[in-house]
Amino acid sequence: MTDAQTRTGQDVVDVLMTDHREVEAIFVELESRQGTPEHRRQLADVVIAELVRHSVAEEAYVYPAARKALPDGDQVAEHEISEHADAERTMKELESVDPSDSRFDELLSHLTATIRHHVQDEEGDLFPRLRAAVAREELVELAGKVEKAKKSAPTRPHPAAPDHPPANKMLAPGAGLVDRMRDALAGRPTSMAELRKK
Repeated sequence: MTDAQTRTGQDVVDVLMTDHREVEAIFVELESRQGTPEHRRQLADVVIAELVRHSVAEEAYVYPAARKALPDGDQVAEHEISEHADAERTMKELESVDPSDSRFDELLSHLTATIRHHVQDEEGDLFPRLRAAVAREELVELAGKVEKAKKSAPTRPHPAAPDHPPANKMLAPGAGLVDRMRDALAGRPTSMAELRKK
């Protein structure tokens, strides 16, 4: 548990729901179809990076906790991981499509629908069940692990990469480092803070 978490008392559900709200705000902006194609490309790059970091952290820490704490945890975790895999395949396609191409909006529409369904599943079922089944201290500790994982996680989709621990934990730091170098060389923003600086 970090000092910041001790002070704020945020648990893993708080952290993940904040991620959900941030991604939703980007989706809304993308769906408005406002801005230049370059800005829309940058927004798509940011949302992809945010979603990849989020999913890597969930697969490394949240879903294993669900497997352990919930009677149907294996089934719940597998369902959530399969939704991540679907989203990751869509993100991989979206990465290479120009925002002026009609396929960009089709892929974006599929991605937003997939993620919104996934968020509804987690916030309506998984998160309340985790809070009921897992001690608060452990949920706060998980928040720290998730935040740390997001800092070293990949920023680009790797649909062929393993989704299950321990393989996904081993791949994430290496892939994350390579992705960050590629992002820096390409000038690709991976957060809203980076995008605002441009």
